[in-house]
Amino acid sequence: MNIMIITSSPNTDGLTAACGEAAKVGVEMGEATSNIISLNTLNIPACHACGSGWGPCLKEHTCQVKDDFQALHKKMAKADGYIIITPVYWGDMSESLKSFIDRLRRCEALNGDKNSLFGKPFICVAAPGGTGNGCLSTLSSFERFVDHVKGVKYDFIGITRRNREYKLVTIKEAAQSMVESLTV
Repeated sequence: MNIMIITSSPNTDGLTAACGEAAKVGVEMGEATSNIISLNTLNIPACHACGSGWGPCLKEHTCQVKDDFQALHKKMAKADGYIIITPVYWGDMSESLKSFIDRLRRCEALNGDKNSLFGKPFICVAAPGGTGNGCLSTLSSFERFVDHVKGVKYDFIGITRRNREYKLVTIKEAAQSMVESLTV
């Protein structure tokens, strides 16, 4: 079993990275494999809204813009579950995650139960850092995304500097629990 962990912060030693590591430990405690993919190391710019707003993503469920999106999209299809972690900027997910999710949603959301994310569990983590501002709006954006791709909302977790210690444990335990739920 393979769980994909996606992080989207340029800070490789901050709260988002710590959340990714906690998720990885939890996945491994559940006896599954995982890999952490840092979106900020990939070239995935915003959707081009090709043609009249829809390119081949509407009917072919692929993106015609050639960059790192295609390889990551294929890897996602092979994963059994997902843990997506983002810092919170301006009350929403990071720009790198927003670009990726917008393109992924266009390729998968209108493919019905044939979409590669259909019925797969998601743990989504919003890490607004110090103030906690924007946590709920970011989790709400995650909720709409998971609904659009017909995934399963396994857990939605907010974490700040203030609650870091126990929320890292929560992320680890949620990841382990998700893996165990897939093996039953």
